[in-house]
Amino acid sequence: MSIYILFTMLFLHIVDDYYMQGILAKLKQKTWWYDQPYLYHNDWKMALIEHAFSWTFMILLPIAADTIIRGNLHYFYYLIAFVINMVIHAVVDNAKANLLKINLTTDQCIHIIQIIVTWLLYILIT
Repeated sequence: MSIYILFTMLFLHIVDDYYMQGILAKLKQKTWWYDQPYLYHNDWKMALIEHAFSWTFMILLPIAADTIIRGNLHYFYYLIAFVINMVIHAVVDNAKANLLKINLTTDQCIHIIQIIVTWLLYILIT
């Protein structure tokens, strides 16, 4: 069952990071905002945070479902995992989309490592 959780987390990563991101893919880039003459130039930060929230929520859905089914939801672990994954995702996406410090491959490798570490820690506490 636990390997199914990992594969579901990886699948949901792909769904959220590629298919569901939609307009946020453009809006989280500073350059898009600077090309729009009448828009507030710091709004990219909100789009970046919203995408990081969406991605984190999606990858943690299998863990939430598993713990609810088992009846042993570890609220503290879930909250800590949520905050840490969201912050890391936002920092990594900013490094790719705005700072241009990393490429898509590095971005995706970091996100996959995030998922594997989150899954491993969850397996260890349950």
